[in-house]
Amino acid sequence: MYVEMRQINKTFDGFQASKDVSFGVEKGHLAALLGPSGSGKTTILRMIAGLDRPDSGDIMINGSRVNDIPGSKRGIGFVFQNYALFRYMTVADNIAFGLEVQKKSKAEIKNRVEELLELVSMQELGKRYPHQLSGGQRQRVAFARALAPDPQLLLLDEPFAAIDAKVRRELRTWLKEMIGRVGVTSIFVTHDQEEAVEVADTVIITNQGRIEQVGTPEDVCRRPQTEFVEEFIDAARFEAMMAMVGK
Repeated sequence: MYVEMRQINKTFDGFQASKDVSFGVEKGHLAALLGPSGSGKTTILRMIAGLDRPDSGDIMINGSRVNDIPGSKRGIGFVFQNYALFRYMTVADNIAFGLEVQKKSKAEIKNRVEELLELVSMQELGKRYPHQLSGGQRQRVAFARALAPDPQLLLLDEPFAAIDAKVRRELRTWLKEMIGRVGVTSIFVTHDQEEAVEVADTVIITNQGRIEQVGTPEDVCRRPQTEFVEEFIDAARFEAMMAMVGK
C-alpha cells in the first residue's frame, strides 16, 4: 500500500472524530472517502495532509511513518473545496506559486506552467484572473496548481461541491482521465455516491468516525459488510450508475 492509516484516533474538544481508523490505498489508485456529513472524512484527509495530528496510530506514506513530518515535507498536493486561488494572481502565477516556494529557476517554472496549462486545456487563459473564469475553470486551475510541484500524493476535499450539477458531471470524467494520465495516487472526500462510483477505484465508507467498509464500488454495492453500509448505499441506484460507467 502506498498510503496507510493504522489504528488512527483523533479527538477534538471531547468529540472523537476518528476511532481506530485503518485502511490502505494502492499506488496510482484513486480512492473516495464516502460518508454522510460529520462521519470523519475530512478529518482523515487533514491528518494525511499534516494539517491535523492524530492522537494515536500511524500514518504511512510510501512505507515511511509521517506523523512527525510537516505537511509541506510530505510530497502532497491539496485541492480545496473553495479552490483557494489567489485572487490578485493570474492563472499562470497561481499555478507557479508552489514552484516559486521551492525556488525553482524561472525557466523551470515557465516550462512547468506551460505543461500544466496544456494538461488542463487552458493554454489561452494563463493571463486571466480567477474572477474571469467559470467555476469549472477555477477548479482546473486549482488542480494544476496542486500538481505543479509534482506531488506523490494528491488530496481533494469535496472538489466538485461548489460547481453546478452539469459541470460537475463533466469535471468528474475529466478528473479521472487526468489522474490516470498523471498516475498520481489520489484520495478525495465526497458524500455523493454517484461521484464515488464514477471516479474511484476504491471506496472507503465512513460513519461516526469509523471505517465501515473498504472495497471497489462493486464490492460496497453488492457485498455490504455492515448494516450501516447496507442502509447507506442505494443499491439499485448504484447498479444503474455502475452500468452507466461500465464498471
